[in-house]
Amino acid sequence: MQNRRLFFMRKRLLAVTLSVMMTASMLAGCGGKADTKDTKKVQTEQDSSKEEGTAEESSEKKNAAEDAGLEDGVYTAEFHTDSSMFHANETKDGKGTLTVKDGKMVFHVTLHSKNIVNLFPGKAEDAQKDGAELLQPTVDTVTYSDGTTEEVYGFDIPVTVIDQEFDLALIGKKGVWYDHKVSIENPLKDE
Repeated sequence: MQNRRLFFMRKRLLAVTLSVMMTASMLAGCGGKADTKDTKKVQTEQDSSKEEGTAEESSEKKNAAEDAGLEDGVYTAEFHTDSSMFHANETKDGKGTLTVKDGKMVFHVTLHSKNIVNLFPGKAEDAQKDGAELLQPTVDTVTYSDGTTEEVYGFDIPVTVIDQEFDLALIGKKGVWYDHKVSIENPLKDE
């Protein structure tokens, strides 16, 4: 339902944007002057549509934990990815820690090495834009079944949905961004 609402909001924004572009191109093609009242009205509608989308998106993010039926606390949850090269460390059995506080969720995953240097909640294309806020690694120590220990990277990932895939881009030591789909599933509250 949440995705459907987001789809219709984007569709409405696209329709308003296309209307503005068509109006502008028709006026430019005719060589006439734009009626400032109509231009302002279309711009106001477009701004209003953007504001509605932003307010609804932030409201959805705040209610994500509530929608998932999660109260404030710490949970153990499964971390699923679309890649065999990008996964939770074997010592974590495919799981990580989901922390819910004030309706916001953050998932900490310990990876299998230090080869992934940054994550970005979204697409690789957006991660490369100026001002993109990249997720910085933490240094986690893991102990394997044979008793050896190793330092690896972990990440705190903001989560807006449970049991649904979302975009998470990563960059490795070679400096190339990759798009991935991940999901956080089956959270169980820690004692």
